[in-house]
Amino acid sequence: MLGTGATIGQVCQRLGVSEPTFHRQYGGMKGSDAKRLKELEQENARLKKLVANQALDMEILKEAAQGNW
Repeated sequence: MLGTGATIGQVCQRLGVSEPTFHRQYGGMKGSDAKRLKELEQENARLKKLVANQALDMEILKEAAQGNW
């Protein structure tokens, strides 16, 4: 949005965040860096979910192998 000529205030208003939050989150980053950060955060969340599901599956298999079902 900043690349299209919008001010930081306008961007914050569109995003629904305060300017201090915007600067804390994206201060000093270029638009492409902020986009990459967002992509990495989404990928990280996806991977955490996968690991949690895998750990749950492993726990279920352990219990089944011990006959505690």
